[in-house]
Amino acid sequence: MSLDLEQDIKGMLPEKDFDRRDFIWTALGASAALAVSSPVSAQLITTDSEGLDGADISIPTQTGNIRGYRAMPSKGGPFPVVLVCAEIFGLDHYTKDVCRRLAKVGYYAIVPDIYARMADLTTIKDMAEIRPIVAKKTDTELVADYDSSVEFARASGKADLARMGIVGMCRGGRTSLVYTASNPKLKAAVSWYGPVAGQPSEATPRTVMDRVAEFKVPVLGLYGAKDSGVPIADVEKFFAALKAAGVPSELVIYPEAGHGFHADFRPDNYRKADAEDGWNRTLAWLKKYGVA
Repeated sequence: MSLDLEQDIKGMLPEKDFDRRDFIWTALGASAALAVSSPVSAQLITTDSEGLDGADISIPTQTGNIRGYRAMPSKGGPFPVVLVCAEIFGLDHYTKDVCRRLAKVGYYAIVPDIYARMADLTTIKDMAEIRPIVAKKTDTELVADYDSSVEFARASGKADLARMGIVGMCRGGRTSLVYTASNPKLKAAVSWYGPVAGQPSEATPRTVMDRVAEFKVPVLGLYGAKDSGVPIADVEKFFAALKAAGVPSELVIYPEAGHGFHADFRPDNYRKADAEDGWNRTLAWLKKYGVA
């Protein structure tokens, strides 16, 4: 397991002091109750579809079709585009709802299920089963899946790709940064607590930090100071490197937040005030850099 994936999983476990052995046994034994819990949080957000066109989709790729979801206003267009990057739990309620939230404010939002070739992660309730599936996803295929999602949006006739950004949470935060480094046609990127460092693996041979020289797109980072999985020192180093390279960037650190503070379906992680502030900053960042 690559270290950046370990960081994602560790960050979603209940706050405590971990040594490496303690973490591995806890993560391997973690059930849905810890990280893959069903949407039962009292704070679960469900965005209605009034005025929206939201649908499950099939996205053609070079290796066959994969599942996806897209949402947009039901009238008008073409709309500015936001590529959405899911957490490690697949195409779940939360990820689809993020798309609908973006559609409510005028975006064509689309998310591919990048793990669909291996499994439907929404049906798996044990982190020990999810972990190796996510670890096998190669960055090369990940980038290709998002390229295919862009082409799907283009073919719809409803997407204005001249106004395109990307937003991702947790493992999706890393996904958003990896794809941003590969696609300079994006106008803006937002990473919510995505790992930027770690130990390379066969599937992920370079970290986000290794890609700093490839970034041309403005990046907003939203992180929790109490994230037990993603070291803030690594994040600060990454954003300092972006600024040194002349890339417009901003890092916001929420002092009392841990990992996953936007994930309203996980009550142990969610922090309503920080999530709302981060969402407002996300929309403002997209607008500031031409994705509006």
